[in-house]
Amino acid sequence: MDRQKKETILFVDDEESILSVSSEYFRRKGYQAHTARTGPEALKILADKTIDCCFTDINMPDMNGLELAERIRTHDNTMPVIVMTGYPSLENAIQTIKNGVVDFLIKPVNLKQMELCVQRVMQQRKMFAENVLLKKEVEGKQRLQELNQELLVKIKELNVLNKIMKKFAAISSSTDVFKRAVDIARDISHADYTDFYVINETVEEPVKVSSSSAEAIGSAASPIWTTGYGGAQMPSTADLKPLSAPLIMEVVSDQIPLLISEHSAGNGLPDEINSAMIVPLKIRDKVFGVITAIVDQGQKRFAEKDLYYLSFLAQSAAQAIENLALYENIYENLFATLYAFVKAVEARDLYTRQHSSRVTGLSIVLGKQLGCSKEELDILNFAGHLHDIGKIGIRDDILLKPGRLTDDEFEKIKDHPVIGANILEQLGLWEQERQIIRSHHERFDGSGYPDGIKQQDIPFLARILSVADVYDAMASDRAYRKKMEDGVIIKIINGGDGTQFDPDVVAAFNQAYQAGRITNYMKTGQIK
Repeated sequence: MDRQKKETILFVDDEESILSVSSEYFRRKGYQAHTARTGPEALKILADKTIDCCFTDINMPDMNGLELAERIRTHDNTMPVIVMTGYPSLENAIQTIKNGVVDFLIKPVNLKQMELCVQRVMQQRKMFAENVLLKKEVEGKQRLQELNQELLVKIKELNVLNKIMKKFAAISSSTDVFKRAVDIARDISHADYTDFYVINETVEEPVKVSSSSAEAIGSAASPIWTTGYGGAQMPSTADLKPLSAPLIMEVVSDQIPLLISEHSAGNGLPDEINSAMIVPLKIRDKVFGVITAIVDQGQKRFAEKDLYYLSFLAQSAAQAIENLALYENIYENLFATLYAFVKAVEARDLYTRQHSSRVTGLSIVLGKQLGCSKEELDILNFAGHLHDIGKIGIRDDILLKPGRLTDDEFEKIKDHPVIGANILEQLGLWEQERQIIRSHHERFDGSGYPDGIKQQDIPFLARILSVADVYDAMASDRAYRKKMEDGVIIKIINGGDGTQFDPDVVAAFNQAYQAGRITNYMKTGQIK
């Protein structure tokens, strides 16, 4: 659809932030957007403007969303009204249907979900309007049946496009995109084989990263990986079968999808292939990969509709990869900022420099000894580096005091797990890591701080971090004392078995120490 002819959407909500984010997102997508904070304000806009679709909250002052929907229906009974609410109920759902509402979304609503909803309802409205007009024009049952068949085709097409978009909505990595893309491509095109290639710019050659075949329905071939795109492992061009590299690179150069409906002399298809499609994937007008689909047996031949679906899929895959790259960049930058806070704390105190890094390494050593999963080790890595970030809120005269702290000063020190947890809470991310940071000074018997929780109520990974933290504190020079001998430290840690520390973690510590993993890490920084 022409960008200049996109629909006009009205957003009605008493929360300014929701209005701002929603309207800005849709404007960037090419839509016209209007906002209103109340039902009466929305009705004034409807009286003056041509509105194609309306999103409204249920709970609003002066006039609720259901009342507004009823008023809109009297104004224009064809206008799609989509209700959003953070308080779903069966009663509300039933009432929305009675009020002519076409969809019912539960807050918090994903912006992509809202866009999909708009596309669906506007397509349905368009098809409805077209059908009404056509019904007035046609005479005879046969013509009406033909039109109904066309409508079914349109609905099928819309369902395919929605299916593609939804399948890319929850992807968490580029590798998942590759695998998902070839599986969907084979499914919608009924191809015998589908492949995902990325372009090796150094040698200007395509490199296969994922495949799917009709012989293994429901599963794609494991990605074949040496070094290349995104730091991944990739194969040599010897794996390029059955389409030739020159044919693929021709599409990359032209940046135009290629459909070869049937094999013929001179069209570049190998003899064993009956039909093929090659579609480029672009990010910011630069081709970084292609999706291919082939038929090498049976009567199936690709048509323009197949190319349309595959092109839409390629666009969705490219967008998913771009969004992932953006998210990962934001995530990494945010972590770098937080870690800079930790370094700022450590720079204030010569005795605690590298403490967070050592605690992280020791935690991972213990986590491996306890059989933690990769995900748990990743969480330990994050929480370990940031576990003392809250000390940025502790005054220097307390944090750097060379002698013993007074009771009041120690109470201030005890605030740092809460301060650290609050910093992460404000970001709305890393909930598990936040809980570990808050709980790393809790004791197994419940005498710790800040919450006085005990045993299994303390997050398991926090119990691991606690032992690593105490060991490094005793094995390092502090402002008020020199580091302790290892024998003394081991005795103290074992003395805290069941009181300060989880007995399972203490047992794992002893096993790791006896195996030399603890001392090796402290000497070399290497985790074994």
